[in-house]
Amino acid sequence: KMAEKPSEKVELSGQSRKLSKVEQDFMKFIEKENLARVQKLRKIRRSNLITGGVLAGSVFGIYLYTILSVKQEKFLDDFNEPEKVSD
Repeated sequence: KMAEKPSEKVELSGQSRKLSKVEQDFMKFIEKENLARVQKLRKIRRSNLITGGVLAGSVFGIYLYTILSVKQEKFLDDFNEPEKVSD
């Protein structure tokens, strides 16, 4: 219906009504439920960020350890080719 008359404006100045007690109580209930949901999601997001940080740090540590340990291997540097024996 909105696509039919896009230029129509809504005037709320004289048409507002007061909400009933039931409507106000329902709005407060929904606000409390939404606040609890948001707090739960924040807690989950925080724990996910901590877990991700720990995993990323572990992977980076293992990577650095591997690079450093491979760099320190010198057993191939001291390798001498065997002398060729000619008949």
